[in-house]
This record gives sequence, C-alpha cells and structure tokens, in this order.
Amino acid sequence: MSLTVRRATEADFGRVLKIYEGARKFMREHGNGAQWGEDRPTAEEISSDIADGVLYAISDGTELCAVFALVRGGEPYYADIEGEWLTDAPCLAVHRVASSFGRRGMLHEIMQFAKAQCGHLKIDTHADNYVMQNALSREGFVRRGWVTLPDGQRRIAYEFFARG
Repeated sequence: MSLTVRRATEADFGRVLKIYEGARKFMREHGNGAQWGEDRPTAEEISSDIADGVLYAISDGTELCAVFALVRGGEPYYADIEGEWLTDAPCLAVHRVASSFGRRGMLHEIMQFAKAQCGHLKIDTHADNYVMQNALSREGFVRRGWVTLPDGQRRIAYEFFARG
C-alpha cells in the first residue's frame, strides 16, 4: 500500500492524539517513560503545530500511520550545544515523531521526506530512548552532543548533513 505525507489538519486531531497516546505507551514499555511523561505533546502543542503548518501526517490511504513536526531553522536551544554541530547551514528540526502501534519503518519514511525538503536535519532525543537512538544511527544521523530544553531537561542531539 502506498504511503503519502501531507500536512496534518484539524480533522486529524483526534487520530493524532491517539497516535501520541500509543507512542507514550510504547516508550514506557521500552524503558523511556520520562521523555513525554503522561501528556506530551499536549493537545495545545498539537493544535499549535497544526495551525503553524509544521505537523505532518503519513497516511496509507485508509488511516494515519505516523505524525511528526518539521521546524525550519532548528530550535533556539540548539545554539547552546555541549558538543559541536557539523555545520551551521540552514536546517530543519524533526520533532514529536510517533507512529501507529505496530507500524514499522515509519521513521525511515519520515526521514526520507525530511531529507527531500532539506539535506541538513537536526533532532534530539531522551537518553533513555534507545529505540530512537538506534533508528537515527540507521538513518545516517551522527550523535553531536547534548542540548538543554527550555524546561531544563537534557537531550542527546543528532545531525544529518548531506554534503554537496
């Protein structure tokens, strides 16, 4: 079945909430209960992402399979990295990645889409999120150091840069 990537809409809101709920459950089951806690991303964050046009959905034509945010220019907190970015070239930050329970290969689809938009990507993840860390390595991302979120939590920073 063919997959399509499109901007999420308000009509997707309920399904997006369910996908994130399932992702939080998956993370807890895999030793990463702290990254999103019980309510992240919040309904307000999801609505804001939709309104800002940064939340994307992957659909198989019948249902949503995955969601993610693409933020132009990275994040302000990326400026203060414990480590070093490969380059300060314009980038997209990938955030709030989640897939429907049981769906495999969605990170690859997300990253193929993101790489087609911009050859320079940044992403961060929780130290306990080994599933994401391994998947990012498979996608060609390099661990660059640590960043600190505005709320004081630290995340491992990764970068993908397609030279040339």
